[in-house]
Amino acid sequence: MVDCNELCRRLGSDDTDVLRDAAYEAGENGCVEAVGLLAGLLCSRNMGVQEAADRALRKIGGKEVVDAVKPLLRSDDAPTRNASMDILRAVGAQDFPTLIALLHDADPDIRIFASDILGSTDSRLAVAPLCEALLKDHEVNVRYQAAVSLGELAFADAAACLGKALDDDEWVQFAVIEALAKIRDASSVGALVKALDKSSDLVASMIVDALGEIGNIKAVTMLLKRMDASPEVLRNKIVKAVVRILGGKALSLLSPAERERFRDYLLAALGDDEEDVQDAAVSGLGSVGGEAAAAAVLAHAAHLDRERHPERYEHAVAALREIGLTEALGRALREGGDAKRLAALDVLAGLPCPDCAGLIMDAFPELPDGARPLAAKALAGIAGEEARDFFMTLLDGDDEALLLEAVAFLGGKLRLADAGEAIFGLLSHPSDAVKEAALDACVSIGGAGLDARFRELFASEEPMDRLMAVYALGKMGVRDHMDVIRAALADEVPDIRKIALEALAEMCGHEEGGLPLIVAGLSDENRDVRLAVVELLGGCDSDKVYPYLEQALADPDDWVRIRALEAIGNRGERDAVPRLLELAGEPSKLVALKAVEVLGELGGPQAFEGLLRFGGGDDPELVDAAEAAIARLRDEQGER
Repeated sequence: MVDCNELCRRLGSDDTDVLRDAAYEAGENGCVEAVGLLAGLLCSRNMGVQEAADRALRKIGGKEVVDAVKPLLRSDDAPTRNASMDILRAVGAQDFPTLIALLHDADPDIRIFASDILGSTDSRLAVAPLCEALLKDHEVNVRYQAAVSLGELAFADAAACLGKALDDDEWVQFAVIEALAKIRDASSVGALVKALDKSSDLVASMIVDALGEIGNIKAVTMLLKRMDASPEVLRNKIVKAVVRILGGKALSLLSPAERERFRDYLLAALGDDEEDVQDAAVSGLGSVGGEAAAAAVLAHAAHLDRERHPERYEHAVAALREIGLTEALGRALREGGDAKRLAALDVLAGLPCPDCAGLIMDAFPELPDGARPLAAKALAGIAGEEARDFFMTLLDGDDEALLLEAVAFLGGKLRLADAGEAIFGLLSHPSDAVKEAALDACVSIGGAGLDARFRELFASEEPMDRLMAVYALGKMGVRDHMDVIRAALADEVPDIRKIALEALAEMCGHEEGGLPLIVAGLSDENRDVRLAVVELLGGCDSDKVYPYLEQALADPDDWVRIRALEAIGNRGERDAVPRLLELAGEPSKLVALKAVEVLGELGGPQAFEGLLRFGGGDDPELVDAAEAAIARLRDEQGER
């Protein structure tokens, strides 16, 4: 049992370490007897002592702490005064009568402090006294703080008195409006709208923003009625608030006359200096639609820096897509500057309709060279069979970007057999990107014609031709092309042998002839081919694979052995533990360290015992690796 009297004695010490420890113990043990002494220590110039006293007072709490700390609010020392404020914010709710009494203190600073503290109590009991201070205190700063605190509490009970305070000094009005926005009570909407007529432009602007945040739909009608008589800046704020309250979709529910009138206001708001007003106008215009709206938003999107403001740019593009296909998009595509053309193409790329595709195709001849690849990409994203002939003509050109789009569309999207021969011809194109795209497209198209062409290509003396042929025929059906695959496994070029092995992956362990063809590559003279075999075996889901991975552990190349070890670990092959224990003693440091790591992955008594042995060795790197593996096994065991 802690003796609080003894702690009080220690709290009178001159030794800062003793004071700090005693304050800590007083707080931990709730020594109310020490409260007065602890409050005095808040004035200490030693930060550690002050912090310990602060913490203790918060832990003890209660009326005694409030009474002891309250006088420090009058301190001329700012740190002491601030510390007392913070403590009372934390525990003041435990003694409401004292806080409320402070609201009637003769010193206005104390009344401000009390208002601030009450705002941190999170209690409805604070609402009535704060409302009284807001409406009756003769000091403007007290009324201001009372409004701020009512907003911090955010209880709907305060909405009525805050509404009455809208007639107060402008400084107080700022706090009142922010408080009402935080409370979001529907009852305050009428008072806020009514205050618009008698407010300065700045206050009126704040009121409109608050109405937008409150989001009550009954404010919309009142705001719309005030738009004509409002100055431009305020009118734009009203536009933002209405869009925020209704949301884009609900704007379409306005009557035709109101919608037309509101469209004009939206168009004007698009030119506002504030970005959030512009963005609200974009949302609204996307919903009400029309040619004028499309033209304005398109011009707005073209002026945005898409690198600095990608979200705002995408927002404008989304609004234009909501409006749909318009003449404005066509004009921009045919006649606009680069930025406007690009914006129009971005919009059209998300409008899958035959008319949209036709618009791009009609405008294509008039586009500058730099815009054509983007136009082709947009068209490929939305078009279907109607763009077949358009893309077929692109195959006759020599622009790499356009060729890539045409090949992807005709081969990948349409899988058009009629395009097969032309795309096959691109396998001899100088660009590797075009070759790769053409190869994938030919695989997608398939068919007897391309099958025959690739068989012919495999007879070529050019290694690249044979490589492409093996890749394509493997993708088009390895079982139908085993004669080619077998021949490729004996090709003089290692890369072709690798491609042939990869083609056999789906047969690994599932078909009688597949696995023997694959593991024969473990004897290949080329290291990269042997690595490819090991990687393939590691991904094979057959239970017949382990003996071949064990064979790879004897490979003359360390990296083949390391990849085999990784494959064994990934497959959880515990039968490999004895062999791994041998490898952990290998002269090759890379192989030894990897073996130890995999032992930690496999686990089991034999692996654990071996790791303990290596952990007591002389090689520091091996010891570290063994300790890490043991720690892993211990952690995994603890999770079970």
